[in-house]
Amino acid sequence: MPNSLVIAIDGPSGSGKSSVARAVATELGLDYLDTGSMYRAMTWFLQNQGIDVTDAQTVATLAKAEVIQPSVDPSEPGIRVAGTDVSEAIRGPEVTSAVSAVSAIPKVRELMVNLQRQLAANSKSGIVVEGRDICSVVLPDASVKLFITADPEARANRRAKENHEDVSATKTELAKRDLADSTREVSPLEIAEGARVIDTTHLELAEVIAQVIDIARAARG
Repeated sequence: MPNSLVIAIDGPSGSGKSSVARAVATELGLDYLDTGSMYRAMTWFLQNQGIDVTDAQTVATLAKAEVIQPSVDPSEPGIRVAGTDVSEAIRGPEVTSAVSAVSAIPKVRELMVNLQRQLAANSKSGIVVEGRDICSVVLPDASVKLFITADPEARANRRAKENHEDVSATKTELAKRDLADSTREVSPLEIAEGARVIDTTHLELAEVIAQVIDIARAARG
C-alpha cells in the first residue's frame, strides 16, 4: 500500500460511484481507477479472440492481465487492450451481458485484483479506486472506505438517462447484475467491514461529491 491517500469506493451499478469517484479525484488532485472497466476490457479481449466466455476453464487459461491498460487520469479516463482504445466498445450490450460471468471466474479476479493493487501502490499522488469488492478484497486497508448505494428505481433512472435507454429494461438488467454480483462465490457484492455507507437516492451528485471530499480531507488531515 502507498503512503498517500487511498479512497476505495464500492457499490452496485447505477449508484453514482463512478461519477463521484472521478469528481473527487479531480478535486483533490488524485489518480482515478475504474476497476469495472478492467473487467469489461477483459471480457472484450476474450470475445475479440472468439473465446466462449461461459467456458471458465478456457477463460482462466487465456486471460492476460498485461493486455489491460487503464488510464488513471481523471481528466482523461479510458482503457486500452493491447494498445487499442476500447473505452466505448466495452459499454456495448455484448460486453455488458457477459461481464458478470467473466468477472466471477477466480483466475480473472486474481489477475485483475493484482493489477489493481499494483496500480494503487504505484500512485504517487494518491488514488480513488472504485468498483465492486474494492473495500473488502482489493484495498481493505484503504485510508477511506465507502459503499455508495441507492434504491433500484433511482439507479435505473440514472443509468437509463446516461445510456439513453428504456428505464424498465434498465431496471431489469440492473436487477440481474445485482443478483449475479451478490450471489457469486468469489468476492460477492457486500458492504465491507469499516466502510461508510452513503445512500444517494435522495441526494444530488454535487451533494455526494462534497460529502466524500469532506471525508477524504478529514482522513488526510
